[in-house]
Amino acid sequence: MFQKIIDSKSRTFLLFCFSFLAGIAIASYVSIKLSGVFWYFIFLSFAGLIFVFRKDVKSRFVLIVLLLFVLGIGRYEIAFPKDNEKYISYYNGQEFSFVGYISGEPDVRIEDVRYLVGSEESKGKVYVRTQLYPRYKYGDRVKIDCDLAQPEVFDDFRYDMYLANMGVFSICNNPSLEKIEGRGGSAVFAKIMEYKNIFAGQVNRLWHEPYASFVAGLLYGYRGGLGDLQDYFNKTGISHIVAISGYNISIISVLLITIFVHLWVPRKKAFWIIIFSIFLFVVFAGASGSVVRAGIMGFLALLSKYLGRKNRMANSIIFTAVLMTIHNPFVLAWDVGFQLSFLATVGLVYLSPIFEDKTKMIPDIFSLKTLFLSTISAIILTFPLVLYQFGRFSIVAPIVNVLVLWLIPFIMFFGFISVLSGFLFFPVGQIFAWLTFFGLKYIVAVAVWFSGLPFASVELKTPLLVVLVFYFLIFVFMFKANKEKSDLP
Repeated sequence: MFQKIIDSKSRTFLLFCFSFLAGIAIASYVSIKLSGVFWYFIFLSFAGLIFVFRKDVKSRFVLIVLLLFVLGIGRYEIAFPKDNEKYISYYNGQEFSFVGYISGEPDVRIEDVRYLVGSEESKGKVYVRTQLYPRYKYGDRVKIDCDLAQPEVFDDFRYDMYLANMGVFSICNNPSLEKIEGRGGSAVFAKIMEYKNIFAGQVNRLWHEPYASFVAGLLYGYRGGLGDLQDYFNKTGISHIVAISGYNISIISVLLITIFVHLWVPRKKAFWIIIFSIFLFVVFAGASGSVVRAGIMGFLALLSKYLGRKNRMANSIIFTAVLMTIHNPFVLAWDVGFQLSFLATVGLVYLSPIFEDKTKMIPDIFSLKTLFLSTISAIILTFPLVLYQFGRFSIVAPIVNVLVLWLIPFIMFFGFISVLSGFLFFPVGQIFAWLTFFGLKYIVAVAVWFSGLPFASVELKTPLLVVLVFYFLIFVFMFKANKEKSDLP
């Protein structure tokens, strides 16, 4: 009886969360432009009705669901800047001059640098694409003259929403930047960036390209300098290893705790070691919104493994998604990284145990079975989304992931040791760097060979309806399989 009450409350909580997320999802695709006064009126009306029907359980339940749905729509709508002079987006379409500061880590490309600049005179950020030099760093105050413009959609890519996800509603065309005195932003974040740049310099001393960029991608999510290697990774489905996402953090975390257990490290101690490592990784990678979200999703996957997946993780995962969308409602529909992280975590928590139960008779030698099943589970859950978003699917991804993923934790560990020891005595750092190089060389060789196969990846653009049907079938399968397992004596 007590368990039924708990299950009932759990389902109610999930329905409330889904109602809020559904409101945000609807608002993401259907423009609903209403004034703030209207949203206050709606909220007070629903609150009043809930009070009136507080003793009618069914009516109260329906009203709360509808209220949360409306709140989801409202949260999405109020995330857009208001149309007044307090917001810098008000001046879109004009020549504009303002003082701001570099508010994010510079995105250095081969041909240019992209900056997020927070205005000191108006609310909002501006996206600035400019020449490689002079180079600015986080916190630098700059005076900017440019043609402000509203981001637009091009080639079916919602560039406007891609930037909105970063809190940007204006882009700077034909910019002229001039550094001025003073500092802006967070002193703590500036110090992190300073140490990160020193760390990056040591990485470039220890490895040559593209391996230096490869190590930088593994250790702190750097995405530049890979060149053709990025294409090899994309074709073989392992590009996630150099991206900070819940996908790779989750898989690596699950793999690490499995390895620790096989090495007779107590599960509790291994759990806290990995949690601390994730925290350091997130901080060192800049603690941006996407990095924090990736760390949280990795933590949830690790938590499910630590607890043996016996408790109900659905509430935690969905509630985490709700909190993330409250903070930034654009991530639900317009942040592919968030979507992949979320789905990969669901796969690791709910699909992987089903496969493990079906393969009990197969020994888990060197944790290879765990690695393979975890990878397959994440790939299955992200497969439809990858087809929809990118129109490409890597057929060789499961094999390549199994061949290379087991090495990633060791390369990350020895890569980190190489850099640290290099600061103390550079020749020692070089020795560790050589050891790491063999692992890097192996991964590159595997990626290059498999990407050369004629069937390595296929172009397959998939309609949204097909994707939704695919996910419906996957979730029905997981629900039935987990229900059958829970019904066993």
